[in-house]
Amino acid sequence: MWLRKQWARLNAALLFYTRLPLPRSWPTAFESLAKAAVLVGCLIGLLLAGTDWLLAQLGWPLAVRSALVVFGGLWLTGGLHLDGAMDTADGLAVPEAQRRLAAMADSRSGAFGVMAAIAILLLKVSALSAMPYHRGFALLLAAGWGRWGQQWAIARYPYLKPAGKGAFHKAAIRSSWETLPSLGLLIALSLGGWWLNWVPGAIALWTGLAGGLSSAVVAAWLARRLGGHTGDTYGAVVEWVEVAVLTVLAGVS
Repeated sequence: MWLRKQWARLNAALLFYTRLPLPRSWPTAFESLAKAAVLVGCLIGLLLAGTDWLLAQLGWPLAVRSALVVFGGLWLTGGLHLDGAMDTADGLAVPEAQRRLAAMADSRSGAFGVMAAIAILLLKVSALSAMPYHRGFALLLAAGWGRWGQQWAIARYPYLKPAGKGAFHKAAIRSSWETLPSLGLLIALSLGGWWLNWVPGAIALWTGLAGGLSSAVVAAWLARRLGGHTGDTYGAVVEWVEVAVLTVLAGVS
């Protein structure tokens, strides 16, 4: 029974957060899918790491591989989180605080949203292009920490809308304590990478520091500017935490 519940939660999370096709007969539990976000992120990271490895075996240049992997991640998620980051940037650009949520709800992309998307994609590609080693580890943990940042924002700060695409996320994760299993998974993956000699201990340490600190800072900064979070800001947290982790690892690799 417990395993079936976890499986249903993971299936729902895959359907919501990715474009991966799943059989319709598989069970789903959409009401609690946010709890599986980090696991889905790690699966996405593994797929991207595998793609990068395959392209390397085929002799593709580092910069081209980096761009293809970043856009592969964009395709896998259907741009879900990037769209949230763009809407958040458009909202934050509005001087009047009471109009920010309305600007974020506008389906049209503004100049600040476009600039945010360009910055995110450029920083990811540049960071990966400057990282000849430990790329698979970086892709795996960046995707995982990005989703943990989302879970932290969900648990730690109020949700600003009575309804919306992020409302059931808040209902699923009500306490910061509920983010600990996912945090434990990320720490275990980092320590495992070091123990298996996949990465040096310093890289594992920097990954944890970058992921944990950026999750806390980005979530807190957005909550301070807006008074809380929405589904769009959850996506923004994912994207900017991924950028932070990849950028830091590019600097220390």
